[in-house]
Amino acid sequence: MTDLPTPDAGAATDVLTLRAWNVNGIRAARKKGLDAWVAEQRTFALGLQEVRASVEDAGADTVFSDFSRWDVRAAERKGYSGVALATREVPDEIETSLGRDEFDCEGRYQLFRFGRLSIANVYFPNGNGKNRDNSRVAYKLDFYRTLESRLWQRAQAGEHVVVMGDFNTAFAPIDLARPKANERISGFLPEERAELGRWFDKGWVDTFRVRCPDPHHYTWWSQRQGARERNVGWRIDYILCSPGAHAFLQGSGIDAAVYGSDHCPIWAEFGARIVTG
Repeated sequence: MTDLPTPDAGAATDVLTLRAWNVNGIRAARKKGLDAWVAEQRTFALGLQEVRASVEDAGADTVFSDFSRWDVRAAERKGYSGVALATREVPDEIETSLGRDEFDCEGRYQLFRFGRLSIANVYFPNGNGKNRDNSRVAYKLDFYRTLESRLWQRAQAGEHVVVMGDFNTAFAPIDLARPKANERISGFLPEERAELGRWFDKGWVDTFRVRCPDPHHYTWWSQRQGARERNVGWRIDYILCSPGAHAFLQGSGIDAAVYGSDHCPIWAEFGARIVTG
């Protein structure tokens, strides 16, 4: 597997590093060292997905103690979904609703804006139902389209938009170890891939793939049968950016060596002028 660069802890402050991580339950992740990992990062914005906890239960005041502003969006259903976003600066605007109750009740979206930079932290739905029957695919695709329309409006208005998180879709065969075996599984269904392809056709940029065309880079592994040790995984976590934001992209990567969840963290670096440029 090709070695990827990591953000330089001593880099100049004219670079903004954004990180995203599906922690598969923030309380469980804290027991596995999340607080120490967060404290070590030189990160402007940190987005967590699938926190599965209320504001009170997340311990966010401890996890994000070094950040200037943090927000937790919990699902109405206890122990389910949820996102958290923390930033080093206080945003000019915070948005936490897509204007649709069926989406907002699951705590999947939050956006912080700094000048012309808008950072969206998102936990996209899985298409599986309770019986792994793909019964939520229609809901998932509706969520994709609703979110993309909202974010694209911001991009068209001159904002530099970055959307990061667990997209729950592997776009191309290169993005999972066993594509043929998963063609009928939510996360690699033709209609899910087509929807993500629509984003790319419209102009959204995959910050990792645009800089790394190599195979065998994944962000999620099953917790069964030693899948992670054998690197039998999926790349379903992304940091996408609008065309205007792409002009400021300076680096991106996957921190596959970081444990604590069945996902690993991902990151992207942008020139600080993205806020005003």
